[in-house]
Amino acid sequence: MDYTKTLKQLRETYHLTQNDIAKILGITRGLYSQYEIADKIIPIYQINKLSNHFNVSIDYLLGLIANETYPHLKKEINKELLSSRLKEFRKEKKLTQEKLAKELNTSHSVISSYEKGRTLIITSFLYTICKKYNISADYLLGKIDEPKYLK
Repeated sequence: MDYTKTLKQLRETYHLTQNDIAKILGITRGLYSQYEIADKIIPIYQINKLSNHFNVSIDYLLGLIANETYPHLKKEINKELLSSRLKEFRKEKKLTQEKLAKELNTSHSVISSYEKGRTLIITSFLYTICKKYNISADYLLGKIDEPKYLK
């Protein structure tokens, strides 16, 4: 995933240390360091905290777009919108839950759990879907209503 460069660049642009970012996220500096060098994948809710702190979109943080933000970017992830938009997207692309699960190397029940709003999608799955199908992470997560697809 492309977010590691963006995390470091934003941190350095604002003259922040890894410890400063760790405090913002409520984690240790060591864990944040692992996110920044891609030893661990940063969870979506942590990406959202950084998105809000730096006033940039999740699409930008994930390296999906070059522009930093969208007009009317909401602060919160909406799990209900995520569940309905993920299902809508899957049907639009004529993907069964089984086929999408196979593409993500996971189980049908995981996709079902996302679509029922039981769990928040993991970062690597969201990134894979967005990258492969050129769909906005911010749209899927309910942070924007437009654009749905990235250019």
